[in-house]
Amino acid sequence: MFRRIYDFLIRLSAHPRALHALALVSFAESSFFPIPPDAMVVPMVLANRERAFTIATVCTVASVIGGLAGYGIGYFLYDTLGEWLIGLYGLQRGAQEFQDWYAEWGTWVILIKGLTPIPYKLVTIASGAAHFNLLAFTLASIATRGVRFFVIAALLRAYGPPIRAFIEKRLELVTWGFLALIIGGIFIAIKIG
Repeated sequence: MFRRIYDFLIRLSAHPRALHALALVSFAESSFFPIPPDAMVVPMVLANRERAFTIATVCTVASVIGGLAGYGIGYFLYDTLGEWLIGLYGLQRGAQEFQDWYAEWGTWVILIKGLTPIPYKLVTIASGAAHFNLLAFTLASIATRGVRFFVIAALLRAYGPPIRAFIEKRLELVTWGFLALIIGGIFIAIKIG
């Protein structure tokens, strides 16, 4: 089933209204949809590399707004819709782990989890269920989702099709590498400040 959805998104990325569709997919993925928007970002950027940052902006904004919807599901509807969605994707264990990590690490959990391949809908719903500070959640979401989509767009814009294979094959490695750079930068800023 997921492969059919993925293939549909690849075809959709060539549609004249692909940017609108990308916004919908990005929004939905942050709260309930199973396929990440990267499935559309990659072919869209490769088709028009000059629009790479416009595509990344639309993806980031829609993803953060969708994240707020996921937060709302966790905050207001966790016992019904939230638990059902988490159960649908088999993320019950992940939701409990997130709650435990949140209790210990706070905002760092959203910064780290928002960059990794861990389903973002888990982060958004669990953050709402934990009643995580909404402003901190929103800022962390903007940072992590922005980094993720802008890095992919920048690499594809600069290197084109050869980087696509590298990103698709080693997405987790690329994500962890940029996460290390961000955390390192934060620690340096703290030390200097």
